[in-house]
Amino acid sequence: MESKIRNRILIVDDDSALLKMLNSYFSIKGYIVETAKDGIEALDQILHKPDIILLDINMPRMDGLELCRQIRDKISCPILFLTAKVEEADQINGLLSGGDDYILKPFSLKELEARIVAHLKREERHRLAAEYRFHGGLQIDYSSGTVQCEGQTIPLTKTEYEIIEFLSMHPGQTFDKERIYERVCGYDGEGDKRSITELVRRIRGKLSACTETEYIETVWGVGYRWKK
Repeated sequence: MESKIRNRILIVDDDSALLKMLNSYFSIKGYIVETAKDGIEALDQILHKPDIILLDINMPRMDGLELCRQIRDKISCPILFLTAKVEEADQINGLLSGGDDYILKPFSLKELEARIVAHLKREERHRLAAEYRFHGGLQIDYSSGTVQCEGQTIPLTKTEYEIIEFLSMHPGQTFDKERIYERVCGYDGEGDKRSITELVRRIRGKLSACTETEYIETVWGVGYRWKK
């Protein structure tokens, strides 16, 4: 199956021969392929925002399960474990650590590609379904990055919008200031995480100008959440 879109795949495995084979195969199929030989090396590649990750479990320095746990709450792309482990407990641990699928070695390249295509299509359906979201009188257009209230566009800075986008995509889920800061400013963002408090205050002020609904709730001692 040919990929019509240049999706980016990150393949993490300490088997250099397997990496070379998968790199060649998916490059020919039209994917943008990046590789890493262990979890530590993969952490740098995550910054390139892959569309899907193929992840081995047994690797030196940092194994696949630990890598998955560290990045799962920072990225939303599908993670497929590639491993020779066959114990049910290993499969459960992989899924509980944040993996989306599990394929055993040795595997068919066509089967692997079919799994990848299925996950990418599922992600695309989710993205399209979430382009617009309505919260009472509030309309968030995720595709254009705008927020409207009663038909009027609310003037927001890029960072203010990103906070609204992040929280509204996870209604009812509480996030501390550090997590919100990392999401909107990046891992290497410069500044004070306490600035999130001021940004939330400004967002609330702009929303209150057109609606009485309090969309962003404070969870005292923890952080903020979008009202469910």
